Order: sequence, then structure tokens, then C-alpha cells
Amino acid sequence: MSDTKYTEDHEYIRVEGNQGTVGITDYAQGQLGDVVFVDVPEVGAKFSKGDEVAVVESVKAASEIYAPVSGTVVAVNESLADEPGLVNSDPVVNGWFFKIEIDDAGELEGLLDENAYKAHID
Repeated sequence: MSDTKYTEDHEYIRVEGNQGTVGITDYAQGQLGDVVFVDVPEVGAKFSKGDEVAVVESVKAASEIYAPVSGTVVAVNESLADEPGLVNSDPVVNGWFFKIEIDDAGELEGLLDENAYKAHID
């Protein structure tokens, strides 16, 4: 079962079991414009909810990416080093940033579901 939650800062976390795949939403990539660089965390790095985890740079701005939940990075999207534009063309399937092993599933309760996120950006 996969369940996607959203932050008010436009990150998504697609939850599968005790892991989550994190990236930025289609809305966020549209606001940023053409992404030219993504700095992803190292595998094994531990973060608390709200910590700055990654940076995405576009032709317009640089934006911090925050951990939607506490946990340990278990994978990063190596493709973004050579193809940062994947964040623009396919932010959810191929443009994800990192995967995190979730320390406390209870933290997911504080995130937005799809309907709440849509209301947040409208």
C-alpha cells in the first residue's frame, strides 16, 4: 500500500511500509522553474522532522528541502546529478530526491492529505 502525504512547504512523501520516498510536488517545480541542480543527502544520514535535508536550485532560486518526518536516509536518486530536469518533467516518479526509513509513523499524521494540499495551494 502506498500513501502520499504533503507538507505546507511543498514536499511530498510517498509512504510504503516503514519507508517514504521524498521529493517536491508538481506545483513546487512549476513555481521554481527549470531545475539546474539538486543537492541530495548522503545515505545513512539521520534527520529530524523539519531539518534541512537537500537543496534544489533553479534558474530562479535555490530552495531548501525539509524532512517531512524523522528518519534515516536509505537511498538517494543518483540520476538527479546528471539530470536535474527530472524534477521538472516527472517530479513524482523519476524526480524524487531521497528515500527515508521512518522513525515515527505518528509524524505522518501532521502532514496534509491530497485534498488538504490542493486546498493549501489554491
